[in-house]
Amino acid sequence: MSELLLAPWTWLRESFAWPWWLLALPLPGLVRRLAPPARAGGAALRVPYGETLAALARGGGHRGAGGGVSPWLWLAWLLLCVAAARPQQLGEAVRPPHAGRDLMLALDLSGSMREPDMELGGQAVDRLTAAKAVLADFLDRRRGDRVGLIVFGRRAYALTPLTHDLASVRQQLDDSVIGLAGQETAIGDAIALAVKRLRRQPAEQRVLVLLTDGVNTAGLLEPLKAAELARADGVRIHTVAFGGEGSLSLFGLRVPLPGAGDEIDEAALQAVARATGGRFFRARDTAQLAGIYAEIDRIEPVARAGQAVRPRVERYAWPLAGALACAALALLWPRRRRA
Repeated sequence: MSELLLAPWTWLRESFAWPWWLLALPLPGLVRRLAPPARAGGAALRVPYGETLAALARGGGHRGAGGGVSPWLWLAWLLLCVAAARPQQLGEAVRPPHAGRDLMLALDLSGSMREPDMELGGQAVDRLTAAKAVLADFLDRRRGDRVGLIVFGRRAYALTPLTHDLASVRQQLDDSVIGLAGQETAIGDAIALAVKRLRRQPAEQRVLVLLTDGVNTAGLLEPLKAAELARADGVRIHTVAFGGEGSLSLFGLRVPLPGAGDEIDEAALQAVARATGGRFFRARDTAQLAGIYAEIDRIEPVARAGQAVRPRVERYAWPLAGALACAALALLWPRRRRA
């Protein structure tokens, strides 16, 4: 019952931009009925044939002593109120083009990311801190892209799905700490998880950017086997080998760090990128890493249809033209009758 009562109002809201203007339709009638009648004054001029003129006025003309307003004026007022309410019509549904990308980011959180062989703002920082800074800037430049975040150590975890809510992705990135997913490095499992998350996307939009500073030491899948799965599902992988030369800046001098600098399996990362049609990058400091993500940023965006919308077409011109025509007829019709 309530739906039936609301149906007319729903139709009005869909058909008119300002439906409240229709409330002005009875306004002239109310004024005519409620306004006090004009007081008859004395004759301004007495003529001997005054009764004859009064009889002519009662019998002819478009308005007599008891006559009403011309129907053309009433119709003009109705059309004017309809035009003021701005009648609209929903056009055909269109899907405007939308340029963007779907990017899945995979970040290494293994123990080796703790190595303090990076510099950021003139200070020595660990690899994860430097990577977070570059990735945060990379996210800030996204416009129309959907980004997801995977972290991996001994295991791989999807922290955020593909989403336009990049603030949530950045928050999850900021909250990530070394060892969150374990101390080892499961590169193959991270690739497999990304392939699973990207499988539902169109083929040209399946892109993974994987950053690591180590070799595959854990997980169920070897990186090359995972790369074969990615290639079968049309996932393009860009691999980033991140790590310094195994030295730390101390009082302006580079101090070697034992065991660091030779832990990255560049050959395996190159093979993964080559097998999936992606690119391999090597970053030895923060500046190089920023340049790599700037290069990834220049990957050709994918044009896809946006959300379907139905534009509103204005139709107020028709009733407005009708109102002007009726007003003109109301002025010309009495003259034609008298002629």
